[in-house]
Amino acid sequence: MVLSDTDIMARLKKGDLIIRDIDFDKQIGPSSVDLRLGNRFRMFKMSDHAMIDPQNYQDELIKKWNDKDTEVEECTYTRLYISEKPFIIHPGEFVLASLREFVSIPANLVGRLEGRSSLGRLGLMVHSTAGYVDPGFRGHLTLELANVGKLPVKLYPGMRICQLVFQKMTSPAAAPYGTKEGSKYQDEIGATQSRINIDEDISKLE
Repeated sequence: MVLSDTDIMARLKKGDLIIRDIDFDKQIGPSSVDLRLGNRFRMFKMSDHAMIDPQNYQDELIKKWNDKDTEVEECTYTRLYISEKPFIIHPGEFVLASLREFVSIPANLVGRLEGRSSLGRLGLMVHSTAGYVDPGFRGHLTLELANVGKLPVKLYPGMRICQLVFQKMTSPAAAPYGTKEGSKYQDEIGATQSRINIDEDISKLE
């Protein structure tokens, strides 16, 4: 069962569903909540590596510096930009990006990220695979942006970029996200790099 705007508002007022810093008039639609782009963008450094091995993927911080009004973090595999300036995603590029809103989902709801049609018609995909948000998740969600169009697209921090839809579960999860080991992205700030290297099924393979 998908929550309507009435149900979403009721859960937000109750306080078990939390979405911080939203404009209720502009961001709540008939059956979803529009979320805004944050100011953190993470790109892969293609020239530094011939391939990615999930078993040995450790994207560790190497150095940090400021480039005018942009903070940059250099990591093993990726480069993180933190800035309020527009970010341009070129055709064929894949970028991790943060969302501005903090989200906390109760144990009896599931979230589903969906792209906005207006941006999809420009060739922008907002999630490659990670459109599902577990019950119990809290943090700033990370988008997996891909430009499948023919032209670069300029992204503005603060723009509405995706929709979050909520579905009610048949019963609350017995072990919500964050209660077990392996909840790798609980309390993430956003544009968080992959932590696949700590998966048990990956680490035990030879």
